[in-house]
Amino acid sequence: MLTNEQIIEKVSNALVEAGSTFREDKKSAYRRAIETETNPQAKWVIETILKNAEAAQRNQSPLCDDSGIPHIVLEIGENVAVTGAALDAIREGIKQGLRKLPGRPMGIMGSDCERIDQSGGLNPDSAGVEPAPFLIRKCKEDIVRLHIMMFGGGPAIRGKTYRVFHKHSTDTVFNEIIEWSKEAVSQLGCSPCTLAVGIGRSHFEAAAMMVEALTEGTYEKQSEMEKRITDAVNCADIGALGLHGKTSVLATFLKVGPQRASGVRIVCMRPCCCFEPRIATIDLWNDDAS
Repeated sequence: MLTNEQIIEKVSNALVEAGSTFREDKKSAYRRAIETETNPQAKWVIETILKNAEAAQRNQSPLCDDSGIPHIVLEIGENVAVTGAALDAIREGIKQGLRKLPGRPMGIMGSDCERIDQSGGLNPDSAGVEPAPFLIRKCKEDIVRLHIMMFGGGPAIRGKTYRVFHKHSTDTVFNEIIEWSKEAVSQLGCSPCTLAVGIGRSHFEAAAMMVEALTEGTYEKQSEMEKRITDAVNCADIGALGLHGKTSVLATFLKVGPQRASGVRIVCMRPCCCFEPRIATIDLWNDDAS
């Protein structure tokens, strides 16, 4: 395991990377969209988003004014232990990364009621933006791998977590997801989107599956179910920024969790904006970092 000081530095740098950089597979997806788009206004939007991303990466500056809320997925190998001190170091790394990026100061201060109604005022410190609860899962490798994602507010407004009566039909579930997605993408504005979908037994599990889908998804490969959703939403002719066109969605990342004998499936759908997923992945322990 790295020392706590090394963890802080690596996590801090990873947060800046997540908030300022498109991964290579995402850049390739944008280039493919540019090549196939026939609507000149939509094509200009997609080209401009990619140029913005390239400038943000050069300058290590935020991809968007809504720099996002940190969400962490921690993968832990069978023979690896993570201490409370290491978790504290991860949190400190997040704080330092938010200051370095810098993140937009949007943490609300005060009591529970004051945070709900925003009467407690804004925390002027970028590090006042608390990360969401960590999601921890076991992996087969003897590693500690950290995925950090920055979630913006727009997708949270247009996302949906709800039950679907499956009627013993996969088509019923996926048709519902497609309708949710069409509505969300048309209302979000910041498209082309990446759709993240989780299907589970509870609202918590469905949301966890959605987050895991973002850590595992790649623009280079779409499963048959993922492609079905992507193609259906793209056929709706929403387009970049709602200007119509061939590319409303770059890809869909889907994860199906365990299911129960029940008449419903709980589905979580997040229409990630044109800058999401803003993600970086680092190893805090492996054979090279031990």
